[in-house]
Amino acid sequence: MKTKRMTRLAWIAGAAHAAGGLAHAAGAPEADAAALDKAFETLKTYDWGSDRGPLKAVDDAVVAALGDASARKALEARLAAVLATGVSRDAKDTVCRWLRILGTAESVPALAALLPDKDLSHMARYALERIEAPEAAAALREALPKVGGALKAGIAGSLGARRDAAAVPALTGLLRDADAAIVAAAGTALGTIGTPEAAAALTAAAAKVPAAAKAAVIDGALRAAERLAAAGKKAEADAVYKALQDGDVPEQVQQAAARGIKAKT
Repeated sequence: MKTKRMTRLAWIAGAAHAAGGLAHAAGAPEADAAALDKAFETLKTYDWGSDRGPLKAVDDAVVAALGDASARKALEARLAAVLATGVSRDAKDTVCRWLRILGTAESVPALAALLPDKDLSHMARYALERIEAPEAAAALREALPKVGGALKAGIAGSLGARRDAAAVPALTGLLRDADAAIVAAAGTALGTIGTPEAAAALTAAAAKVPAAAKAAVIDGALRAAERLAAAGKKAEADAVYKALQDGDVPEQVQQAAARGIKAKT
């Protein structure tokens, strides 16, 4: 059942991006109002063991709404409202998947409210990572200091996935966290963001972080240097490579840094 659900949602995501993301590419299904109402009733008692058939109406409505601003706004509001109700975790998980495809800034408050929830934070982040509106990134940044442990590490990862440069100061602070998993997540995120500020933070922290997080931080520094070099910021990339080449890091890292310098000369 779960495999079928994932296949169907993958199809929806593909349809959403086809022809520049317009839903009314050839073969896109139209929404059926009565079937859609039945689907929302089904959500009230839905779990992974239930028949997913009625929910296909929402799948179709999501695809159709992507080409119709008014329908999109209405469906998005209806889906976001479900997240504030007492439906099951499985139902909310499914709604988050739809909002990952359909969501805009209007969905952000409902998704942000799930970020502190240990069972639903992951799926809320999954949606927020994809929503292009700056409000989505802001919601993740605001939640970061309010959670701990795996939730904090996960939100750090989502900020990295969005390449949110505004999160660099907060992520830099996490490099000093007592939890090595959080430090590692911050290191990976900063490397993905790859701004000069992110790279500088990583090189400064590489020799100081806990042993369990060191590999992630060093890898993040190398990734940031690669991004800087690719963006034509040779001086900033050189600074990272040279700091690693001369630093208290494993020999293979020093060798990788040396290759990075040679690759740009």
